[in-house]
Amino acid sequence: MFILVLGLILFLGVHSTRIFAEGWRTQTIARVGEKPWKGVYSVVSLLGFALIIWGFGIARQQPVVLWSPPVAMKHLNSLFTLLAFVLLAAAYVPRNQIRSRLHHPMVLGVKLWAFGHLLATSTLANAVLFGAFLLWAILDFRAARQRDRALGTVYQPGTLAGTLMAVVAGLVAWAAFAFWAHAAWIGIAPLGR
Repeated sequence: MFILVLGLILFLGVHSTRIFAEGWRTQTIARVGEKPWKGVYSVVSLLGFALIIWGFGIARQQPVVLWSPPVAMKHLNSLFTLLAFVLLAAAYVPRNQIRSRLHHPMVLGVKLWAFGHLLATSTLANAVLFGAFLLWAILDFRAARQRDRALGTVYQPGTLAGTLMAVVAGLVAWAAFAFWAHAAWIGIAPLGR
């Protein structure tokens, strides 16, 4: 569990600089430059992500079961994950109505993904992993909305075409992950086979 927690601290820690240390982040970028900042940020993120994968794999070998979720939670998690993929796509597809209305769809997608997995899984490692991501997403969304208000951020109105592209991209990515990648990469087939 130590490796998993260390990975979460590194990965979510570096992703939390805008939540807890916006002034320090701005000063550091001004002092060292944007490219070196992004380089260090990327290295720490990748190291944290690798430790999360490794630590979660180790923790899964000796699971500590906390509860037995009803089957309905797995179905609900599939729905939440589908919506999370659409929100993730909406963060990157230009000029879509989802982003123009929700402002930070990727963070909302992380919330749905983490919450759904908390409901559908039963071990301590899952609770630590998905609980950490859910807490981070809640704090990050709040901080991002506060920044938007302080800066007077205006989001461009989306188009129907952009929205449809985001939805289709999210559905395709979800299907690829749900029907193939999740089992291939994580060893669990979420939709059974």
